[in-house]
This record gives sequence, structure tokens and C-alpha cells, in this order.
Amino acid sequence: MLQGAGWGHIPATVAVRTMAGASTVSVSLPELRSLLTSGRARLFDVRSREEAAAGTIPGAINIPVSELESALQMEPAAFKALYRTEKPKQEDENLVFFCQMGKRGFQATQLARRLGYTGARNYAGAYKEWLEKEG
Repeated sequence: MLQGAGWGHIPATVAVRTMAGASTVSVSLPELRSLLTSGRARLFDVRSREEAAAGTIPGAINIPVSELESALQMEPAAFKALYRTEKPKQEDENLVFFCQMGKRGFQATQLARRLGYTGARNYAGAYKEWLEKEG
């Protein structure tokens, strides 16, 4: 009953709106370079430990996406003990999440934002683009 030419357009419109809204929290490679050079970003590699061990963006903290929710809810001392760095604050700007291709980084960014990390951003080009252009 809901099959018609008009019905197929609704999901596409929704997807476009979602992606347009998401673009405001995305970081491009040139912007990421600038943020890193100026020390104004913290990078979080949300790939598995094995993926990150094989290569990552210099300075990135590896927190697999499967651990991210619990990590961002830890007490600061426990976070520092486990990840060997200061826990980000909810008001910190430019908390940049990335993965291999973009999907997990986007999920991590959305999760962090839901938990109140207003400066959470996604490097949509992900490690794949970094490796191609910077590696």
C-alpha cells in the first residue's frame, strides 16, 4: 500500500537532512592538519587495538568504539590509568573521532555528543584518507 513513486523519496530526503546536519560536525583533512599543527584538537582512533597498532594518525588515543561509551563515563583518574592521558572534558572543543573508513568515527561522534561532549567532531576522511595523503 505504501509503494508508490512518492514513498521512495521520503527516506532520501531524511538521509539528506541527516547528512547536512552531520556536516557541521565533520572535519576535513586541511582543517585537521591546521588543528593538529596549532595543538587545538584531540584525536581519538576508535578502531580496534589491532587496527590502531598497525598504524594511526600521530598523537591519536586509541579507544575502540565498543569501549567508548564506558570510557567517556569513567572517573578521570580511571580514564587516565587505562588510556594514559587526561579524560576529555564535556566542554572541550575539537574532540576529533576517526576510524578506518568513516562509519565508526561518525557513530563515535554521535555517541560522544549524546553524552554531552559538545565539541565532538568526526574526521570523515578517516585513516584511509590520512594514509593516502599524509602517509
